[in-house]
Amino acid sequence: MSEIKVPVFLENPVTTEIIRNALTSSAEEMNESLARSSFSPIIYEMKDCSVGIYNEDAELLGQSSGLPMFLGNLDVCIKETTEFIGGNDNYNPGDIYIMNDSYMAGSHLNDITIISPIFFEQELVGFSATRAHWLDIGAKDPGYPMDAIEIYQEGVRIPPTKIYDAGVPRRDIIKLIIMNSRLSSDALGDLNAQIAACKTGEKRVYDIIKKHGLTTFRRSIQDIFTQSEIMDKEQIANIPDGVYEEEGFLDNDGVSKAPVPVKVKVTIEGESLTIDLTGSSHQKQGMTNCGLAQTVSACRVAFKHMIGPDSPVTGGNFKTMDIIVPKRSIFSAEEPAACGWYFTSLGLLIDLIVKALSPVLKEQSAAAHYGDSMVVTISGREEDSTQPFLYVEPTAGGWGAFSSNDGQSGLINNSNGDFKNMPVEVLEGKYPIKINSYSFRENSGGPGKTRGGLGVIREYELRNKANLSLWFERSQDPAWGLFGGKSGEPPKVTVKRENEEESMLKVNAKPLSQGDRVIVETGGGGGFGSPLERPLENVLEDIIDGYIDSETALQEYGVIFDAETKNVYRK
Repeated sequence: MSEIKVPVFLENPVTTEIIRNALTSSAEEMNESLARSSFSPIIYEMKDCSVGIYNEDAELLGQSSGLPMFLGNLDVCIKETTEFIGGNDNYNPGDIYIMNDSYMAGSHLNDITIISPIFFEQELVGFSATRAHWLDIGAKDPGYPMDAIEIYQEGVRIPPTKIYDAGVPRRDIIKLIIMNSRLSSDALGDLNAQIAACKTGEKRVYDIIKKHGLTTFRRSIQDIFTQSEIMDKEQIANIPDGVYEEEGFLDNDGVSKAPVPVKVKVTIEGESLTIDLTGSSHQKQGMTNCGLAQTVSACRVAFKHMIGPDSPVTGGNFKTMDIIVPKRSIFSAEEPAACGWYFTSLGLLIDLIVKALSPVLKEQSAAAHYGDSMVVTISGREEDSTQPFLYVEPTAGGWGAFSSNDGQSGLINNSNGDFKNMPVEVLEGKYPIKINSYSFRENSGGPGKTRGGLGVIREYELRNKANLSLWFERSQDPAWGLFGGKSGEPPKVTVKRENEEESMLKVNAKPLSQGDRVIVETGGGGGFGSPLERPLENVLEDIIDGYIDSETALQEYGVIFDAETKNVYRK
């Protein structure tokens, strides 16, 4: 084990903590501003957005809760923008930049990033940044297609582009971007909400520096970074040196039927950790690719799952983590690869990193979760109207069990973090869709000493003709268990019409009629430990709550349920 050197900190620790929490509060205010002023339900209801505050070197100072996949690479977007414009000297007070290019930002084109430099007395001191999902960015189909084979079919691709020049909006550029959306008024509203959030961050950082002074501010930030780096090193140093490997696969890329392999090798050596993705699939014709920045973000998410999850993320984290990613792989895609479903492979990657380290970090490990965003998209036009509607919903599922407790049921996937459930009242009020049922999916959690979380069942009934698009994954390699735990149930989607019933997982723009029903059943999480070791009282509670039935209790847990006495016993 390496010896950790404790440095002499530069600033009073009380002042440092005041500044640390002030920056976090500023980021939370930015997020509230964005959510409350946006136009799209996917932002103001479901919180498909994230914000961050950074120093002049694009190192993280403060963030609010949000999507981990966004938060982990906004710094990369700032660095890309800075390089694109020729360096920090080319920023001016009042400038605002927009970008969404998948090969730079990492995610799909619908994720719009807005960056605003922060100045104090004419000196660049940092950046505020926001990212939010715009419902439509001009793809070949509303929202995003499920069958694109190149990025040009996925929407308007924007490199770092100045949309405010020294405080003056560049209306021609803004108009060009907005007019390429089928929902242009919503897109303009969401853009303005992101700009307002960045301005909120600018003002709050300015106020903090004005109160404490720039020298004290920077000394405190350096202390915060040092603390984070020391904690990372201590955590890694406590892991036995070695090489830990795992592999899994996605069902397919949406174009071919061939599985898509993902391979992970984690090497621990002293205070350093290396993640090597060599052996993972080359970039695919379908949409399961992503830019390198998003892969870095996913590795950071997995790192924080296992190493110091209770401490906040700062610019001092991840200094001792290296990532090796083969070029032109699904994790470092290049033009013209489609990237619409970038999170599909990344959710699997995160689970595999956890699985690889589980033999030496058992208490910090969890079995696999249901995996993907499991997206339902319903689009069309309101009856007797030219107004289009577009409903996009990432659905919830079951998370993996861990040593001390069952997995969470009905939770969003690990890429989406603070993403919220779409309330039925909002859905039915804004769209010609009726929800007939919404419940946990019985028997979907993987059996174990601690049980995997349950998926959900959600039934949509169309009140108007529309087109259905689906992207459901991990049906062939569902959420695995750990240490004797069993896998969760894979996802299932059924479309019911008057005289027919059809099962599907991936489909693009399938026409449906009024009265047709779509029944979505999401996957469950994996179990942890042998099911035969699950306490009898927990099995009884699961039966009473409707999480499992008596047949599953007998087959998986070896427990007989007496319906008359409401008691259980081992056979």
